[in-house]
Amino acid sequence: MSAVKNAVVQRFKSLCSERGIAANELANISGMTPSTVYSLFDEKRKNVSITTIKILCDGLEISLGDFFSSKEFEELEQELK
Repeated sequence: MSAVKNAVVQRFKSLCSERGIAANELANISGMTPSTVYSLFDEKRKNVSITTIKILCDGLEISLGDFFSSKEFEELEQELK
């Protein structure tokens, strides 16, 4: 799993934990199928679209800015060296 994809997954898992909701409920409040959210969490899936992230953020009632403003993303190393 790429570092960025891993950070996205960890951020959603943290938000779900903070709110006491499971991945299934995240899917429901976001209007997505549970299989889509579980697929996102799957290590075999390499990428996640920004559209999917936005839909899940809408369900959690947070902005993309709030989502990406976290230690998971601040600690990422630069991809291009």
